[in-house]
Amino acid sequence: MDKIKIYISLFLIASLSACSNGGNSKKEIEKANESDTKSTGAKKNILVFGDSLTAGLGLETEEAFPALLGNKIDSLGLDYEVINGGLSGETSAAGKARIDWLLKDPVDVFVLELGANDGLRGIPVSETRKNLQSIIDQVKAKYPDVKMVMVGMEVPPNMGKSYSSEFRAIFPELAQQNKMALVPFLLDRVGGVAELNQADGIHPTAAGHKILADNVWKVLKDIL
Repeated sequence: MDKIKIYISLFLIASLSACSNGGNSKKEIEKANESDTKSTGAKKNILVFGDSLTAGLGLETEEAFPALLGNKIDSLGLDYEVINGGLSGETSAAGKARIDWLLKDPVDVFVLELGANDGLRGIPVSETRKNLQSIIDQVKAKYPDVKMVMVGMEVPPNMGKSYSSEFRAIFPELAQQNKMALVPFLLDRVGGVAELNQADGIHPTAAGHKILADNVWKVLKDIL
């Protein structure tokens, strides 16, 4: 009889222990699942699509203005990731052909920085405008709810007054037509400033890119 009581007691203890462990395990699993959900929560993507100015030619990737924008966003705890879609030497025509490949991943904010190489090569303004509009159309077709930013550019005065004026007008006009936010001039406070540009006089130094990031951030922050 005593042995039976002992067995029953041991059974109850074992059963209670199992129930207790089961409850803890369930809570732990729920917590783990919750943690996993938070950690795998997809960030919204900001695609900066451009040429060598975006790519950060002559610098480390983390010194280019898209990375600096990413640092700013992270410091503010905003749920966005900046993707550097810059390619040195890119023209608007080449960008039109390349953009579809970059749209394979979701894009929530699209920053368009192209045209500088068109201007330096004297490509007809009408052609540049047409190519940029095509890029905008492709992005909108793939992601109708995307927020868009147009980055303005200018060409050196030696390209001629008429061409320079027409070229400058491309960006605000396209921004207005497509309801895009506008960065008036990416190289504001940097273009033509020797100490803020590399030896070629065209591509900004790391210090110059900090100003570029500031120029873009002034517009981008209102969208985010």
